[in-house]
Amino acid sequence: MALVVQKFGGTSVGNVERIRNVAKRALAAQARGDQIVLVVSAMSGETNRLLKLTREISARPDEREQDVVIATGEQVTVGLVALAIQDLGGKSRSFLGHQVRITTDSSFSKARIRSIDGEQVFAALARGEIAVVAGFQGIDAEGSVTTLGRGGSDTTAVAVAAALKATSCEIYTDVDGVYTADPNICKAARKLDRISYEEMLELASLGAKVLQIRSVEFAMKYAVPLWVKSSFTDDPGTLVCAEDAAMEDVVVSGIAHDLNEARVAVRQVPDRPGVARRVFGALAAANVVVDMIVQNVSESGHTDLTFTVGRGDLARAREVIQSLVAEIGNPRVEADAGIAKVSIVGVGMRNHAGVAAKMFDVLAEEGINILMISTSEIRVSCVVLEKYAELAVRALHTAFGLDAKGAV
Repeated sequence: MALVVQKFGGTSVGNVERIRNVAKRALAAQARGDQIVLVVSAMSGETNRLLKLTREISARPDEREQDVVIATGEQVTVGLVALAIQDLGGKSRSFLGHQVRITTDSSFSKARIRSIDGEQVFAALARGEIAVVAGFQGIDAEGSVTTLGRGGSDTTAVAVAAALKATSCEIYTDVDGVYTADPNICKAARKLDRISYEEMLELASLGAKVLQIRSVEFAMKYAVPLWVKSSFTDDPGTLVCAEDAAMEDVVVSGIAHDLNEARVAVRQVPDRPGVARRVFGALAAANVVVDMIVQNVSESGHTDLTFTVGRGDLARAREVIQSLVAEIGNPRVEADAGIAKVSIVGVGMRNHAGVAAKMFDVLAEEGINILMISTSEIRVSCVVLEKYAELAVRALHTAFGLDAKGAV
């Protein structure tokens, strides 16, 4: 008997009909002989509605109290899903984060899971019940409700699968798997049958919206086989798993793009020890996540520091840098939100030379100027003007042989 964790996102439980569809799927899987644990999100749009309410009350809501409010979205869904299963003749029991005992730290709105006690879930499974667990939420050491941040239900599902030593974890969404690029902008994109944890982690961090980054980290750390499937079809989906030898034969597995990027340039900074530490230490203290960093070669005792942040952090990043201007030599500060990051990803890059050069050739042939470059062992990222992002994705997708057969 396999123990399978199935996660259904907000779109999959967006109305009563879809909730019944989730119940039917879970019962069908149980009828095949599997023990089923469901992890569900709030109904689509509900978290945004609740966040809006908190901001109508307070311009800067206390994050602890905000978590209390937005965690109720999943409380509604678990109860409805459990009722739907019961209405169809099955046995089910719902669990909130504190009932499963998903313990987190106290970083409200972006908490990290510390431990999971699966005793209550195992007891429910032993009674023949389908356990329905609220995603996205947990409880800290003081008993306060916490939430895991956007996409946190994916993380809950994989963490629960790891804690229960589940056979697999299935993430059900509104797409039928992981694609070589965003099919909304690249019609030639094709679905992958399998992809490595490392590649998926890179794609998720680079703008692919299929899986939340921390969920992939959990899956890789605890070797949880992770499936991405559609809630609305019977397509087998994409398996995210450990790398095998065959995967290295494919140089590039996917193209990712991220339009949620902004660039900050700090011009004519004194080139002396400690300046970079002061700049990026202050950004870290303000909880601004910095992505790419480029420092120019020193000239006449000065240099330029350029870095990227999420667009939502741009205003805060500018405030931080402006507060340091007098301290770091009165540099000129420039900010630009009209950029995008385009990346190629593939474990095969480890064993193939010239991949970056080919990427640069393709972009040059399309007349796309590269503003910044960043690399890892299995990824090359380029910052370009936002207006060229879609063209870059399509051109790279074709150049690296990723187009689906028969694509025009």
